[in-house]
Amino acid sequence: MDLPSLAVVLQAALSHNPEERKTAEESLNQFQYSPQHLVRLLQIIVNGNFDLAVRQVASIHFKNFVAKNWSPNEPGEPQKLSESDKEMVRENILTFIIQVPPLLRAQLGECLKTIINVDYPGQWPNLLHWIKCNLQMQDQQVYSALYVLRILSRKYEFKSDDERTPLYSVLEETFPYLLNIFNGLVQIGDPPLEVAELIRLICKIFWSSIYLEIPKQLVEPNIFNAWVILFLNLLERGVPVEGQPSDPEHKKSWGWWKVKKWTVHILNRLYTRFGDIKVQKLENKAFAQMFQKNYAGKILMCYLHILNVLRTGEYLPDRVINLLLQYLNCSISRNSMYQLLLPQLDILVFEIVFPLMCFNDNDQALWNEDPHEYVRKGYDIIEDLYSPRTAAMDFVSELVRKRGKGNLQKFIQFIVEIFRRYDESSIELKPYRQKDGALLAIGSLCDRLKQTEPYKSELEHMLVQHVFPEFDSHVGHLRAKAAWVAGQYAYINFSDKNNFRRALHSVIAGLRDPELPVRVDSVFALRFFIDACKDLNEIRSMLPQLLDEFFKLMNEVENEDLVFTLETIVDKFGEEMAPYAIGLCQNLAAAFWRCMDNSEGDDESDNPGALAAAGCLRAISTILESVSRLPHLFIQIEPTLLPIMKRMLTIDGQEVFEEILEIVSYMTFFSPTISLEMWSLWPLMMKALGDWAIDFFDNILVPLDNYISRSTTHFLTCKDPDYQQSLWNTLSTIMSDRNIDDADTKPAPKLIEVVFQNCKGQVNQWVEPYIRITVDRLRRTEKPYLKCLLILVIADALYYNPSLTLATLQRLGVATEVLSLWFQMLQQVKRNGKRANFRREHDKKVCCLGLTSLMILPAAQLPVEALSRICRATLELLVLYKDQVAESKNETDSNDDNMDGSQTDDDNEDESLIDGTDDGGEEDDAKIQKVATQGSVFQRDDFDDDSDEDYSEDEDMQSPIDEVDPFIFFMETVQAVRASDPARFQNLMQSLDINYQSLATSVAQHAGQRKLEREKEKLEKAALS
Repeated sequence: MDLPSLAVVLQAALSHNPEERKTAEESLNQFQYSPQHLVRLLQIIVNGNFDLAVRQVASIHFKNFVAKNWSPNEPGEPQKLSESDKEMVRENILTFIIQVPPLLRAQLGECLKTIINVDYPGQWPNLLHWIKCNLQMQDQQVYSALYVLRILSRKYEFKSDDERTPLYSVLEETFPYLLNIFNGLVQIGDPPLEVAELIRLICKIFWSSIYLEIPKQLVEPNIFNAWVILFLNLLERGVPVEGQPSDPEHKKSWGWWKVKKWTVHILNRLYTRFGDIKVQKLENKAFAQMFQKNYAGKILMCYLHILNVLRTGEYLPDRVINLLLQYLNCSISRNSMYQLLLPQLDILVFEIVFPLMCFNDNDQALWNEDPHEYVRKGYDIIEDLYSPRTAAMDFVSELVRKRGKGNLQKFIQFIVEIFRRYDESSIELKPYRQKDGALLAIGSLCDRLKQTEPYKSELEHMLVQHVFPEFDSHVGHLRAKAAWVAGQYAYINFSDKNNFRRALHSVIAGLRDPELPVRVDSVFALRFFIDACKDLNEIRSMLPQLLDEFFKLMNEVENEDLVFTLETIVDKFGEEMAPYAIGLCQNLAAAFWRCMDNSEGDDESDNPGALAAAGCLRAISTILESVSRLPHLFIQIEPTLLPIMKRMLTIDGQEVFEEILEIVSYMTFFSPTISLEMWSLWPLMMKALGDWAIDFFDNILVPLDNYISRSTTHFLTCKDPDYQQSLWNTLSTIMSDRNIDDADTKPAPKLIEVVFQNCKGQVNQWVEPYIRITVDRLRRTEKPYLKCLLILVIADALYYNPSLTLATLQRLGVATEVLSLWFQMLQQVKRNGKRANFRREHDKKVCCLGLTSLMILPAAQLPVEALSRICRATLELLVLYKDQVAESKNETDSNDDNMDGSQTDDDNEDESLIDGTDDGGEEDDAKIQKVATQGSVFQRDDFDDDSDEDYSEDEDMQSPIDEVDPFIFFMETVQAVRASDPARFQNLMQSLDINYQSLATSVAQHAGQRKLEREKEKLEKAALS
């Protein structure tokens, strides 16, 4: 496609007619890989004779194409762009990137970033020479060089070690010129705004270059000094008044204020990362000492001077204030710096820092004009990172924590004086905003005041005297602050329980306040009061009204903290929430859909809509957990949750996939039966697992286990869809994929175990396929924990059908190989003498059942030599299993840990493991872990061996083998061998030495004891029923 034709197609892509747009887009896609297509797009972008809208479409198409196709996505994938086209783009993009308008420059800048990241230095060695030459030119050429150098330096911002090496030659070649340019720009009197843009680029280049380390090119004292002097010069100079926007929103983005921000950024980074002697490696201590001695104090004094303008009401951008206070915060703990602070500390704390904590004009305007935005900013973590108020609170907290002697008392006296003046002033003269700041300070210092006398014993009086009255204030922001502060102190020991009751009722009343921020802060505080409340009767009678107000508020605002409060209510009241469970789930589902609708199109991972949506799902899980003993409710709740599960189990639900799988796990475990509608989710999970969700395989394992173990008949009989085939397709693909590592593979053998254990005698056709992929993976698996899981598949298959399984292993020619590896792994020990493999009770039990199942096979399949070896290995395992069960029981009985389960063989491991034969104790409170403890055979898990490799720990298990006692099973098998072939039995006994005969006697005695215990348990259960 020639240039004029391409321009026509691009113009058509702007058409209001959908058909014309579609045709144009199809044409662009059709010709995108044609020779010279990318070059022609660039020609249109830089040609001022074309309409700007057409050039913009071309730039967007150019950017997207470069991002997708400049480098192959996969190793071995063919190159889609010719080298000649790429070379022509590289030659021309540098020339034109500064000549195009800013709108197009941003797109070309993204392209240049992609190209540099892929091609430099190997494919584009002359890029550095071009930058160096242009740095020696004038005006536009210098700007162009700085713009490109910024992109190049950013490539190495987060690189370390060898990956950072190419940056050193860049610094060697360019930084001498950069320093000269910087020096010349700083010397310009009455500089225009264009100078600010050049300085900002230099600052960003410097920032990227020193982010992880100080390059050797800068360590030389004279060179480093020249840079820092220029940065300090920039800070000390006032910002030009002429041209400065009057609007605060535009002012903070003005070029000269951006220069201030980046300068402070750089000096803070030098101080916090490289200037602390205590945290530096030996080779960097000299630089840290030099920085502390020559610069840290100068920077501190400069910062104090800048902050001093706040006393006279002059402007400083919020981000600059925040950064300045961060530096001061870090200086508190360093003696030399604190001594510099001391003479000005009172002015700093009481005239600069404290006013930043007070309610101000901007707060009032936002409160009045956009209360929803006021709430969002108040609860936004990202806003906190840049907020002067948060930095001021952090400074005061650090001051009283690190330098509390004298400072805490002085600060509290200051706050008390504000309280006194407030109380004594008439209504029209009360310092409402200062009272707000004082309450914020008291709330921020809560942890310190609760631990320090004499303040600790005065807290209740302080709340009654100075906080509780503001619940009835005519000033909205004080009502909100009173609720927030009360929540911070909800856990103190109230000597007068009526005071706790008064605060609780005031906070609940705040849910009906006419002002939205007051209602939100009240909900936030309510969480702490509910959690601290010892007599739930205080709240129980108000639950319906409270939940009603709560959901009214959720309809108004998306806030994750609202959901946290609901979770606290549900946790506290448990099954008492049953009458409200359906309504709660309906309201949360509606809130979830609203949050998702509002967050669509927002790429920010931290947007409040997405966070609140995830919070809604977590709250639904909490509700499902609270009514887990009322299975009939799950049938009624299912229609409400099914649309959410169906939608979010697709790629649309990536951001909340873990939360959704948690809900699916609950619904498939606690519901009386798994409905056909719930079964419709199986294909969605399988598709996600095959396409993009391998990282969630552990989470997907739980509901898949539930489907197979709780609805086995449907799993086995349904042919449309064929769930057995679906499972095989997915597991075989994962286990045979060499690009999927061992850690991501481990749920696959666990699922095969689920099939063999739950479908005994009904999946003979799958024994050989599953054994084949298991053995194939076993041969190339390096991680011991995955080897154990794969051997357990063999053990489960033997227990499922020993004759069929052994015949399959023999037919595949791997029987000796697999059994030898198994016996070898059973004998391996760690340096501490503990067994290296099959550490869990579950592992030992499954191995026992598998090996014992072999013993019943006739001599034609299992020679007496093999039988003897299997018997010895099983006896050793049974003894280890018996000891581990006893150890677990002792630990549970003595309450040595809070988890239901058994310890591993390793003394230094604290993860819990559950023996499938035990009934278990109290249900684990953790959400998805609870599903595991009650219903899944396997759950996510990790423990370390001597080489720090991850092992799997199961929180708990339920499966058909729970009812099988391995001791009784072993003895019954031995007795069957004796009855069916006495001579074979006699040969077996004679092959055992005295040690193993002693073990056999011990196991027989224990089996008899276990048989009596089980009979007794059955009688007790029958009596209870």
